This record gives sequence, C-alpha cells and structure tokens, in this order.
Amino acid sequence: MSRVIRAAVFQTAWTGDKESMIQVHERAARDAAAQGAQVLCFQELFYGPYFCQVQDPAFYEYAERIPDGPVVRRFQALAKELGLVLVLPMYEEEQPGVLYNTAAVIDADGSYLGKYRKTHIPQVKGFWEKFYFRPGNSGWPVFDTAAGRIGVYICYDRHFPEGWRALGLAGAEIVFNPSATSRGLSGYLWQLEQPAAAVANEYFVGAINRVGVEELGDNDFYGTSYFVDPQAQFVGEVASDKESELVVRDLDMARLREVRDRWQFYRDRAPGAYTPLTAP
Repeated sequence: MSRVIRAAVFQTAWTGDKESMIQVHERAARDAAAQGAQVLCFQELFYGPYFCQVQDPAFYEYAERIPDGPVVRRFQALAKELGLVLVLPMYEEEQPGVLYNTAAVIDADGSYLGKYRKTHIPQVKGFWEKFYFRPGNSGWPVFDTAAGRIGVYICYDRHFPEGWRALGLAGAEIVFNPSATSRGLSGYLWQLEQPAAAVANEYFVGAINRVGVEELGDNDFYGTSYFVDPQAQFVGEVASDKESELVVRDLDMARLREVRDRWQFYRDRAPGAYTPLTAP
C-alpha cells in the first residue's frame, strides 16, 4: 500500500519585529495542522528579516541557542500540541562569537531531533553571510521523524550537488531547502536546480523562499515556493511570487521506489572514480 506524506512549506514577508513574525508562523503551523499536514518547514532565518543585506553586528542579537533557546522551546510545545513535525531555520549561537545558519528539527511529539548547519556560506553584495555565520560542521544528517526521513539543505547550499547526494545516500525521502533568494539574482535557477536535484537523487524536494522587499536593502524576494517529485514534476501549483502563502501537498512515497527501480543511479554510482572531487 502506498504511503502518502502530507507536507507543507510556508513563505511570508517580514512583519517588522521578531514577536509578530513568530506569531505569523505559529498561525501557519495551526493552519497546516488543520489541513492535515504532517510536516512543515519555514523559510530561512524565519523569525527575522534577511539581515545579511547589511553588515551590522546589531543583528547578532537574533541568534539563539539550539535547542535550549526560547524559540525552539516555544515551537516544541506547539509541535507536540499539533502533532506536527517542524523544521525551524534559525540563527544559532553555539557560544558568543560562534554563530551558524541552522535548521532545528522537531518531531511531532515535541522532541528535539537535531540540527543541520548551513555548509556553504556566500559573501556577495546583498548576501554578506560570512559576516554572520561560520560554515556548518554538522555534515548532512537525515532525521527519522513521524512524517518520514527528512533532510535539510539551506539556500546557497543548493548550488552544490555534493550535499544533495549525501542526503540521498543517507536515506532522505524529502529534503527541504529553506531560502532567501532575490528576483534579480537567481530567478532563472530557482525552478531548475531543485527539480534537477530531486531527479539526480531520487527524492522529493520542498523549496521555500520568502517574499517582498525589506527595509535593509533592495533584494526582492520572490516566493514561488513549491514541492517537486523525483521526476521533476511540480506537486500542485507553485506559490505566489508576491504574497504570503502556505503550500500543503500530498507526496506519494511509492514514487521513490518507482523511480529508483527505473533509474538505478545509486547502483550505478562509481565512488572510486570521484577522488579528485575532494581535492582542494
């Protein structure tokens, strides 16, 4: 019998302050649960603005401990109440001066399962991330959740195929890619890279991007969040390019076996031939 996972992603605009942004996401979680969603992923750095448009140490204050900070504890309680797996992309402080772009994963019973720290950190105009984040050191974990085997790959990571493959080798069924990406920079890649990764690695991808222009710069975040299957087919419609939107879709896990039986990419890999890829 086929196993169907009802999954959700949420895109939204910056509200102007942290508390109201958290409340918007709490309402989205309740809405997702009311629609029967089993897992929900928020956008990159979900409770703040995309502050990487500027280089200002004042924004270090957005960083919190994971899992011991107030945001994770608050959403652990909500996940338990709703029976909903939550992926929380956040600004993490491991210790003063040691900061990461991180996603915490909370199971449907409210338990903290672990974290993924963004591996690839850009440093270009409008995306001054090396000012704020160390490169991640978590590897590419896959989390056994009540909704299935979940992986996370954050924003700029998506340009690097190695992590996508590592998540597939670790058994991911769904990989979420929470992002903050701007219309003038990456629009031509947004509906190309994640579908290609879903095909190459034979799993579902949920791509999430915030919307709107924020007061810190002129980046125009264009939304268009979506789910894509391992045949590069969008699951339902792509979200708005301007408005906040909760996207809830049914993902048929039987598609994974069907595609893997047809295209034996994992069988036909040649790891021994790839040694030059790890050279500096």
